[in-house]
Amino acid sequence: MSNAVTHRVRHAVLFDSDCPFCVFQSKMMTWLDWLGRLRLLPIKDPEAAQLAPDVRREDLLEAMHCVTPEGKVFRGARAIRFISFRLPLAIPLGLLLWIPGVIFLAEKVYMVISRNRLVLSRVFGCKEACAILPARKEGREDQIPDKPTEVSKG
Repeated sequence: MSNAVTHRVRHAVLFDSDCPFCVFQSKMMTWLDWLGRLRLLPIKDPEAAQLAPDVRREDLLEAMHCVTPEGKVFRGARAIRFISFRLPLAIPLGLLLWIPGVIFLAEKVYMVISRNRLVLSRVFGCKEACAILPARKEGREDQIPDKPTEVSKG
């Protein structure tokens, strides 16, 4: 079997690792990513700026982004729609987001949630990055920390 056939295509999901709500959402993705299609990367990792050089840091802090291996960038609810088709249990959500007009509403809801994510983290008990949900462990190099941490520069 050729290397191109055996190589799995992975999409980089850029998220704010200082936000407990974002870390919880990222942990959920690790559990739903049965096929290993996603690579989760904190936005403060220097590689995030390399993957999305045209995206401002403020924009990265405002919404989750997904970068395809070809360099196409999806943001916010559109990133969720794109990611949903890579996670078997989330495909119905992706289909819902393709109904005409739904993505427009989803973007509005996403921005409200994004602007209030720290408050929502407290309301929903996501202190310490929702420690009740551990990141899935399968020897993956893109593990999500149990609580917000600094990226090592070593």
